[in-house]
Amino acid sequence: MIIDTTLLSRIQFGFTIGFHILFPTLNIGLAVFLSIMEALWLKTSKTIYLTICQFWTKIFALTFGMGVVSGIVLAYELGTNFGPFIRAAGGVLGALFAYEVLSAFFLESGFLGVMLFGWTKVSPRLHYTATLLVMLGTAISAFWILSANSWMQTPAGFHIEAGKYVVDNWWAVIFNPSAIPRFFHMIVASYLTTCFAIAGVSAWYLLKQRHLNVAKPCFSFVLGAAIILAPIQILLGDGVGLTIHKYQPLKTAAMEGNWKTRKGAPLILFAIPDSQRATNHYEIGIPKLASLLNTHHWNGTLVGLNSVPPADRPIVGSTFWMFRVMLAIGFLFLFVALIALWLRVRGQLYYYKGFYRLCIAVAPLGFLGTIAGWVTAESGRQPWIAYHLIRTSQAASLVPLHQVILSLILLLIVYGIVFSFYLFYLFKVINKGPALPNSDMITDVIAETPFKYMAPEIK
Repeated sequence: MIIDTTLLSRIQFGFTIGFHILFPTLNIGLAVFLSIMEALWLKTSKTIYLTICQFWTKIFALTFGMGVVSGIVLAYELGTNFGPFIRAAGGVLGALFAYEVLSAFFLESGFLGVMLFGWTKVSPRLHYTATLLVMLGTAISAFWILSANSWMQTPAGFHIEAGKYVVDNWWAVIFNPSAIPRFFHMIVASYLTTCFAIAGVSAWYLLKQRHLNVAKPCFSFVLGAAIILAPIQILLGDGVGLTIHKYQPLKTAAMEGNWKTRKGAPLILFAIPDSQRATNHYEIGIPKLASLLNTHHWNGTLVGLNSVPPADRPIVGSTFWMFRVMLAIGFLFLFVALIALWLRVRGQLYYYKGFYRLCIAVAPLGFLGTIAGWVTAESGRQPWIAYHLIRTSQAASLVPLHQVILSLILLLIVYGIVFSFYLFYLFKVINKGPALPNSDMITDVIAETPFKYMAPEIK
């Protein structure tokens, strides 16, 4: 591997976007969780739901700020590190990013202040409207970003004029062949990641016997949601796999470690891919299962990596292993959710400290799974930055090598410091735990809700 400007620019952008994706992933799920909890508060007037809302809103705000700070850098890096690509594709991607800012970011940031600081300044119902709009903004933001990235995976709706991509059909650009499957896959991944993050915090409280009034309903709710979301995510992943096989067969080959075009390809459980010799070492597989999963036919044909020259092949090692990391985490989440269901049926969800420790251990794995899925998608697209349109080597800016090295080092240092502060305040908020809500808010919601009789404990 030659260390050049292109490689370092890819490493820099990969690090920056991998760091950034952690925060929207949590906030997409937290926005939905907060909307549900606040709806329960408005319906029942039970202070426990208000306490849950205010506690997790603090974490949402902290994470939102980190997402904004880390995301701004990405827009600059596209111009500084991949100028030729932006000159060619700016007419397509620039509009999609602008739509994301106008329709999503402004919506989120505009109503975030009401959501964070309007508890005693606006009516409970107006506050809930702000929460719903923030939730909607996070989902819309994810859609536009996934649409832009999916266009790079499966370009559509354009023609090339004077070396630039000119849009013919915006509908085809926005809803390109992989946009919708990948959007839902990412959204549910965010929900599932958030479920286990909340479960981990709640399990820690349960283990320490602290804030049990908040920990128990949160623990029960998110693990109940996980038993629904985990199977859905597996089905959505299957749909994404079918789309990849149809439009990016070489990415499927890299994910499966399949070197030869053949029918009835095996599912490789373990192997060490060797790109130099175009083979796998220590291969352990299940006959025909890869063809079944990717084509839904036992003898379906999978294209092999050897069908193209080495220069046109994806990065096999990272694609192969990160795909398996993502799958392993997804099935682990399903396994934990099934244990929770079994304990719930037996009435023993709050009786096993070992299960609390398991939930704490798996709490951060959703973020790892998200990054693994992103690496699979991006390294499997190589050597193209826009699939079969422009190579990554042609898309990188011709800037001096030392400048990329210097900016990468500075990013590592700055992001390391910023992330350290984020973790410090995150753990400080978690360690402090939920606080009792303001009595004025309780009075306001009792005055508005028609369900006053359902909340005798508030009196």
